[in-house]
Amino acid sequence: MSLAYADAHGELLETLDAALRAAVRAEAVDPQRDAGVVRRLAERVVADHDHRSLTGAVLPVGDQDAVVEELVSRVSGFGALQRYLDDPTVEEVWINDPSRVFVARAGRHELTSTILTSAQVQELVERMLKSSGRRIDLSQPFVDAMLPEGHRLHVVLEGISRGFSAVNIRKFVVRAARLHDLVALGSLTEQAASFLDASVRAGLNVVVAGSTQAGKTTMLNCLAASIPGHDRVVSVEEVFELRFSHPDWVAMQTRQQGLEGTGEIRLRDLVKESLRMRPSRVIVGEVRAEECLDLLLALNAGLPGMASLHANSAREALVKLCTLPLLAGENISARFVVPTVASSVDLVVHLGIGPDGVRRVEEVVGVPGRVENDVIETEPLFVREQQRLVRTQGLPPRPERYERLGIDVRALLNGGA
Repeated sequence: MSLAYADAHGELLETLDAALRAAVRAEAVDPQRDAGVVRRLAERVVADHDHRSLTGAVLPVGDQDAVVEELVSRVSGFGALQRYLDDPTVEEVWINDPSRVFVARAGRHELTSTILTSAQVQELVERMLKSSGRRIDLSQPFVDAMLPEGHRLHVVLEGISRGFSAVNIRKFVVRAARLHDLVALGSLTEQAASFLDASVRAGLNVVVAGSTQAGKTTMLNCLAASIPGHDRVVSVEEVFELRFSHPDWVAMQTRQQGLEGTGEIRLRDLVKESLRMRPSRVIVGEVRAEECLDLLLALNAGLPGMASLHANSAREALVKLCTLPLLAGENISARFVVPTVASSVDLVVHLGIGPDGVRRVEEVVGVPGRVENDVIETEPLFVREQQRLVRTQGLPPRPERYERLGIDVRALLNGGA
């Protein structure tokens, strides 16, 4: 494509874009809610322009269908980023500066050929936030929000990030809905999947740990899908990310403060509120701070639950669970927290992402409830050896809970039914 042709094509798109936006305003159409109407208006604008080109007054439109798609993406979608959001192989999109747009595929990132302007990035962010009810400004320079398709948006405003606003879109890509789907993806063995499914049904408390993008939310979704249908589930998150099938499920998310500096709803508030909603299970999307204390108190009182957190191993996950509650106040001591964690957490599932981009379960560890010299004892159940997740000789805690359901956990772990 020659430079002159590219410039002419760009000018043509800008002209058609302006005409389409004028038509959208004239029809009083919400472009994000009424994408079908926007498409019809775009087809009409392109057809009118093409008809005028017969007189030689304007340049002809080469590929009308492609131009219509581009216009709809600009006005009703998210512009130049829309093709990456529509691409099922793309897991994440981020903008370091308008000329450097990256995507991640199969766990690996690559620089794209997309080049934006600062004004285009600002318009995209405003359009994305419009449907979320969240805001970003000088007093609130970063934001987490959910896009209509379920993708998670994170923005850091220029001034906090150097030079340009930093934008990150983590796509909601459904590759697994149940534990046995993870077996097909190579993340888990059939034996480990059956054990985790039985453990959730038996009401054990499970913590999912791993690094960023290791697949913690996917694992949490798959574990939650094993919760019996007669249980009432209440989940709390910073931003809605959990998605699983259950007939009795209430999901809640945090809320940032308003322009007056009031109205903020923190994750800790939601954990406390969830306990007043008669839950049979409670799920915390990601534990990051003092809300860990309230979660531990709930689990310690006999309410089954699960959560995820960032950690480099199952052992480090337990250490972090012992540290985060200390943020709740000076009157909280390790002497109280450590035995509480030991008696509250039953299983830790640690995930990792390999050089090939595949997310895998690295280890499954049982927590028998014993503490020795302020160190929580663990019982390895599955560990990864030479790229394979293998069964160890360890046994999970609370065997009586499996027995109530008629599950022979020893036979299950040894390869039986």
